[in-house]
Amino acid sequence: MSAPIRRPPLSLLPLVLAATLGGACGSSSTEASASSSTQAPAPSRTAAMTRSSFGTLPGGQAVEAFTMTNAHGMEVKAITLGGIITSLKVPDKAGQLGDVVLGFDTLEGYLGKSPFFGTIVGRYGNRIGKGTFTIDGTKYTLPINNGENHLHGGPQGFDKANWKAEPFERGDSVGVVFTHTSPDGDMGYPGTVQAKVTYTLTNDNTLRIDYEATTDKATPINLTQHTYFNLAGAGNGDVLGHQLQIAADRYTPVDKGLIPTGELATVEGTPFDFRTATAIGARISADHPQIAIGGGYDHNMVFARTGTSLERVARVYEPTTGRTLDVATTQPGTQFYTGNFLDGTITGKGGKVYPKRSGFCLETQHFPDSPNKPQFPSAILRPGQTYRQSTAFTFGTR
Repeated sequence: MSAPIRRPPLSLLPLVLAATLGGACGSSSTEASASSSTQAPAPSRTAAMTRSSFGTLPGGQAVEAFTMTNAHGMEVKAITLGGIITSLKVPDKAGQLGDVVLGFDTLEGYLGKSPFFGTIVGRYGNRIGKGTFTIDGTKYTLPINNGENHLHGGPQGFDKANWKAEPFERGDSVGVVFTHTSPDGDMGYPGTVQAKVTYTLTNDNTLRIDYEATTDKATPINLTQHTYFNLAGAGNGDVLGHQLQIAADRYTPVDKGLIPTGELATVEGTPFDFRTATAIGARISADHPQIAIGGGYDHNMVFARTGTSLERVARVYEPTTGRTLDVATTQPGTQFYTGNFLDGTITGKGGKVYPKRSGFCLETQHFPDSPNKPQFPSAILRPGQTYRQSTAFTFGTR
């Protein structure tokens, strides 16, 4: 199921992306997005996968960890609890590997005060206003866990599930297939949902994430990945100096509860205009009502897409390390979040504290509160349909 925005992209955007990102926007493959970064050296090893224990949940269930390594040494570690990406190591411009995602060294951290670090979120990523929606005349009520609203599937969403997992090796790629069954009535949602999320690490330093789901009753589905990135290294200061470019000409303004008003507002002349590369911190404290509401950026950016295939929609560049991150997706938007609610009370990997704005998220998605906004792309999955979405994160250096 996919319902992207269908309208022409900004006429100048492909030229801007080509000049600044080093390649044409609208790439329909992960390989094309990788070409915008410095090419990795010739492989010196083979891709590998290891499986290990990551602890035990309070109820006695074992949590497993899967460590994927490609031929260039890029390493991704994910666990069965929430499909959490606990570590993602990529080289800097000097070839030194560094972990660029926020998280914890042990399972206990993720069971405590974790703001969705690295998780798969669902059934519905982002917010549903007042925790209610109506499908085919039936009103459904969800648990409230974010002010007066429902967030990321509720207090026991997909991030809290211990997913089943099967590793695989296919040619020069390695990965893990995570599966989870969400029963009818789970967190108030209708229908039994069979969800599958596949992480694939390839030799072009891409982590691709493919989402699938089916249901036996009409239900909202909006799966996404909630990794917090810091390309300078997890715990190495804030992300305000990162240069960000997003192929979005509109965004969805929100009310005081961060629920979209329903408007698709232009980014022109606002702090939300990242059509050319701009430091994340350049306008994060601007005198703008939407910045004030979010305490920074916590908004859905609406892509200027050219079709329904995998397209590159964003690039991030960190000047001190030279690391780059390209994001390609089939989704119509992304929640751009700058860690505004991190407050220095969380101690993460290596004993490092995570202060405000020490990570950013690009949560590719359908729009927040879509079940209550008929003018937004539909996020309702019906029996007989298969929800399919893909996002690829490609790392390089400049």
